[in-house]
Amino acid sequence: MDCLNERILRRVIQGDQAAFAELYKYYRTPALKFGITLLKDEEEAENMIHEVFIKIWDRRSQINPTLNFTSYLFTCLRNMAFDHLKKVEKNNQLKLQYLEKMTAARDEEVEDKEMKFQLLYTAVNLLSEKRKQILFLNIEEGKSYQEIAEMLMISKNTVKNQLVKAKQFLREKVDLAAL
Repeated sequence: MDCLNERILRRVIQGDQAAFAELYKYYRTPALKFGITLLKDEEEAENMIHEVFIKIWDRRSQINPTLNFTSYLFTCLRNMAFDHLKKVEKNNQLKLQYLEKMTAARDEEVEDKEMKFQLLYTAVNLLSEKRKQILFLNIEEGKSYQEIAEMLMISKNTVKNQLVKAKQFLREKVDLAAL
């Protein structure tokens, strides 16, 4: 095939597409096997072969038909495979960094929520017993202003005022402590 290879290569260099198709047909199977061996992925190996042959066609004027084309082709394939594997490795590292950052952000978020809960719990304990009781009945038990007023024998307006003051106090304490 060396003599045939040289003749075909000379025709390819001159822009003969039929000669290029013949060259591609001759090398496709061994190139594919080589690519699969390197990449362990048939589809990616097929893509790599197409890319290499496109580059060969684009640079056909630079080909020396007296040199070993087989060696040239397989060196191109090897280099392209290594470049591809480097990209895959880099992508994997970027994914890992992203996941680590997301995990750290989530841990930070959990810590932040725990801190705010602790601040809120501390602030609730600073409320007067009456406000604490009204807040508990409203929030924990879901009682209406009217129901709380009847239970504690106070006016509905007092319940409303006490809840507003309790919530305002809690908001201020949690916001100030968070700074």
